[in-house]
Amino acid sequence: MRSANATVSAARKAAGSNARDIKAARRVLEFAGDAIKDLGETLNGDFSRALDVILAIKGRVIVSGMGKSGHIARKIAATLASTGTPAHFIHPAEASHGDLGMVTKTDALLMLSNSGETAELSHLIVHAKRLRIPVIGIASNRNSALLQAADVPLVLPKAPEACSIGMAPTTSTTLMVVLGDALAVALMERRGFSADDYRDLHPAGALGRALVRVCDIMHGKDELPLVAPDAEMKDVLIVMTSGRFGFAGVAGVVDEKGALIGIITDGDLRRHMERDLLDRKARDVMTKKPKTIGPGVLAAEALSFMNETPPKVTCLFVVDPSADVKKPMGLLSIHDCLRAGLQ
Repeated sequence: MRSANATVSAARKAAGSNARDIKAARRVLEFAGDAIKDLGETLNGDFSRALDVILAIKGRVIVSGMGKSGHIARKIAATLASTGTPAHFIHPAEASHGDLGMVTKTDALLMLSNSGETAELSHLIVHAKRLRIPVIGIASNRNSALLQAADVPLVLPKAPEACSIGMAPTTSTTLMVVLGDALAVALMERRGFSADDYRDLHPAGALGRALVRVCDIMHGKDELPLVAPDAEMKDVLIVMTSGRFGFAGVAGVVDEKGALIGIITDGDLRRHMERDLLDRKARDVMTKKPKTIGPGVLAAEALSFMNETPPKVTCLFVVDPSADVKKPMGLLSIHDCLRAGLQ
């Protein structure tokens, strides 16, 4: 009986603990959601002015903050840099001991402080005024020292922190993160920052692989195994086996205008394996109207096209889909995709 009662008691205790945990978590999310909504409603022309300032500078955005605001500032600097806006973080205390030299006349300052009264930011502000570079301030108090000194004040709505004592930075830091993301995204759109630009700044890992295009990994014009329609098959075989595309390899058949009209692969050789094969012409053995791919297509799409569209192929000639004459400009093999880390 005692064992059963203890089990019931433990289950009730656990259920009560779970309920309190979820209540606390929901409070955090509720406070953050309400505050973000308020932030969206209070955005005004100062947000656009901040974008104007950043786009006008020739240097970098120097982002700074102290404590939890400093951690958010590091994140904002990283997001800006990865989306086309040169930026880096400076610790305000280190700035007072020599790192002010990292700030130049071509830069702008983006400074974060919930209260706007963070003393450690003062030397950065003075240095910015000395260099006559713009200061963008983010704080919740419009009358604070930071926003009074800022050329562009971005005011956060006053919102309660979500912790039980109402002091630990929670809602306020969430607002800073969101506003930093909003600046980064708006700057991306102002700059016309593309997926290709993003890929160039993220060459490693799954993201870099996902954004690789056919033109990045294809073999160029100088490497293309091309033959004329009247070429004898004994000469075609030499072309097919002399390149880097395997023993049987592949050859593209082009007409007098240089347009791709056919392809010869090891499969075509097997289908025409007769005594007179070497005496035949390329036009007699080729597969007409071969599958092709455009240079701007994602390599992952090209790999899927090779694997999923019957009949499956291991090579694709690359042609400009908008050109009147479909001249081969490259060749992509399944091995190129695998070497690029695609699967």
